[in-house]
Amino acid sequence: KPPAMDLLGTITLFLVICLSCLILLSTWRQMEKRGKMPPGPIPLPLIGNLLQVDISNMRKSLMKISERYGPVYTIHLGPRRVVVLCGYQAVKEALLDQAEEFSGRGEQATFDWIFQGYGVAFSNGERAKQLRRFSITTLRNFGVGKRSIEERILEETHFLLEALRGTKGLPFDPTYFLSRTVSNVISSIVFGDRFDYEDKEFLSLLYMITESFRFTATAWGQLYDMFSGTMRYLPGPQQKAFKQLAGLEQFIKRKVKVNQETLDSNAPRDFIDSFLIKMQQEKENPSSEFSLKNIVMTTLNIFFAGTETVSTTLRYGFLILLKYPEIEAKIHEEIDRVIGRNRAPNMEDRSRMPYTDAVIHEFQRFCDIIPMGLARRVMQDTQFRGYTIPKGTEVFPMLGSVHYDPTQFSSPETFDPRHFLDSNGQFKKSDAFVPFSLGKRYCFGEMLAVMEHFLFLTSILQNFSFRSPVDPKDIDISPKLVGFAALPHSYEICLIPR
Repeated sequence: KPPAMDLLGTITLFLVICLSCLILLSTWRQMEKRGKMPPGPIPLPLIGNLLQVDISNMRKSLMKISERYGPVYTIHLGPRRVVVLCGYQAVKEALLDQAEEFSGRGEQATFDWIFQGYGVAFSNGERAKQLRRFSITTLRNFGVGKRSIEERILEETHFLLEALRGTKGLPFDPTYFLSRTVSNVISSIVFGDRFDYEDKEFLSLLYMITESFRFTATAWGQLYDMFSGTMRYLPGPQQKAFKQLAGLEQFIKRKVKVNQETLDSNAPRDFIDSFLIKMQQEKENPSSEFSLKNIVMTTLNIFFAGTETVSTTLRYGFLILLKYPEIEAKIHEEIDRVIGRNRAPNMEDRSRMPYTDAVIHEFQRFCDIIPMGLARRVMQDTQFRGYTIPKGTEVFPMLGSVHYDPTQFSSPETFDPRHFLDSNGQFKKSDAFVPFSLGKRYCFGEMLAVMEHFLFLTSILQNFSFRSPVDPKDIDISPKLVGFAALPHSYEICLIPR
């Protein structure tokens, strides 16, 4: 045998041994890293734990896995490694007791396609801090949490009641009736004005919001969330969702442009004006996050969130009232006793209406609109319950597992307003009520949502009784879709004037 052949054989053998050692080392490293991470099912290459989850009901799947691995575990969703927190105790310990460490934002691939780390909701670090502080202050300046926004909501209620009377007691789908009304409240803050209910552009914006939100609730939306790196280039329903999000972005860009051309720095008309003024003030500051990209994305965040979550909760809630007419009758009784028929409701009535308040809380708990919460991210290597979670790891705080925690609610699978009432029928708070999340990244639209839920529901029920075109016992109140969002089945409702 020529010596060259021997040499080649030796080199080949040496390379094979080196390669094997490297593979073993990397596997051992991963195992070692995993050793300090919370336990979880063993992932397969590329697809992770895809075979262990049901992408058409992630909430149920992830809660089921926790029965085996405990309230804190690690799962691989495609190439994403995520720590899942289940149950009130684990979620509270992370988001409240270690709020700073868990204050980063994780991925939501559908929305990330458009936001790319900009805007108040999906940003991290200094950007998130600056935009959040500004947004909270500005919303407050425009009356959120104050009497002036309450008046604005009641003014919008007037238009809603008018539109509902126009249905003449015939069956209709309430989706856009509710989203137009809710959206107009946030529109008056961010754009300085409301839209006419028949405005074609407005209706097309609402369609884009509803449909892109719906996509995140589908099995395909969950698959995209796992494999967005590849799927963003492939055909499929995700492309339609991108088109809708892009349409919303274009609309906001146009709004910003109009405001730029007509801006009076001494008299801001709306959120966009306030942001533009802040941009002028900070234009010499190199570390400022007040840029054109952030004004568009932050406005879109607030417009989208302020439209979709409240209107979906009310739409789901009305379906529940159709199923349980006896609950509606009790709300009617409380409205008649406390408010009567001759004046509009106001927020001061709420403390005297414990039953109605409990029903609204139970809507939010039971409907559980964002069941997995918005993904978080740990900002540094974090010690949690004896595990080490490496910096940058994504975390799912399962809000649904808190709302359905049997240690916190007596019969979590049942819709029951008594979850929020004491033995004397007075309203009773629960620490496990977390629809707006907790800690550093809680939803700062909470005050506005609380007012809208109460004022819209009481105004509608003060004026109308609900009738279902189908037998209440045939109404299905389980969610139709559960992914990033949980959405109710479509239905029709008849409103009979009282």
